[in-house]
Amino acid sequence: MKKQMFAVFTAALLLTGCSKKAETKSSGDSAKKVKIGIAKIVQHVALDSVEQGVIDAVKAAGYEATFDLQNANGDINTAKQIATQFKDEKVDVAVGIATPVAIALANTMKETPIVFGTVTDPLGAGLVTTLEHGEGNITGMSDELPSKEHIKLFKEITGIKTLGYIYTASEDNSISALNLVEAGCKEAGLELVVQAISNSSEVKQAAEAIVSRVDGIYLTTDNTVFSALPSLVAVFNEAKKPIFSGDVTGAKNGGCFMASGFNYYKAGYATGEMVVEILQGKKPSEIPVRFMTKPEDSDLLFDLDVAKACGITIPQNYLDQASFIIENGVMTEK
Repeated sequence: MKKQMFAVFTAALLLTGCSKKAETKSSGDSAKKVKIGIAKIVQHVALDSVEQGVIDAVKAAGYEATFDLQNANGDINTAKQIATQFKDEKVDVAVGIATPVAIALANTMKETPIVFGTVTDPLGAGLVTTLEHGEGNITGMSDELPSKEHIKLFKEITGIKTLGYIYTASEDNSISALNLVEAGCKEAGLELVVQAISNSSEVKQAAEAIVSRVDGIYLTTDNTVFSALPSLVAVFNEAKKPIFSGDVTGAKNGGCFMASGFNYYKAGYATGEMVVEILQGKKPSEIPVRFMTKPEDSDLLFDLDVAKACGITIPQNYLDQASFIIENGVMTEK
């Protein structure tokens, strides 16, 4: 009898333990269900890669996440509407890809954690007051490029004397990038010819206006320009003048003489890791602004077809450093 009672008691304990474990597991699973709002200023391959990187980082951390993916289509008012939508939906974290969207989120959402991605100058945009840590409910990742070094390299390989630059006058990140380009041209002893645009439909016209006045063109991370990159490439390829792109992702489609910059998918993944830190309980104000500075974060691409058309010989030491080579229309990853 005692043995029977002991067996029943033991079984009850085991069932209770299993029940508690099941409750804990259920509670844990519930805690991992989150909603993330991700908005980008415009659709192009680089920003799409950032978006995917964020998604993959959150999923890799084990969260059962619902993602509300939004595209402002280059319109500031749409960006504001998206910010309001995220606020009404009570997303757990809002991600703003590119400066205009990040600013819209910051102006609308005062309590929800915000993580910005690919913002060139977060200080100048007023998103944070220091790079040492986030500001209130905001932190994120900067995509500032080493433009001075890019311009020196472009001059060294091609021998250009005048450099073209097209930028979006209404974007804070583009104005910040222009300042860096101006400084880079001054140091390199190059004449700079600039052309301002207001939307992607003006990119081809701007390229046609500038192409006869320059020896080559440098592209930074201007989202409006990159959203219409094929039209710019067509103009400069026809004129047989080289393009240096600060975005390797877009250059993989061909047409840019060379490209150097960090990997946008990796940048998105790094942004997603910041989102995970917040989901795990860290405050945005405790997380420093992140930069992609490691050598493995960057890529170098040369398009030998464009080089041949432009009559440019690329030194072998640079070809040896390349991550990607395009030749006869085929891209090879090294």
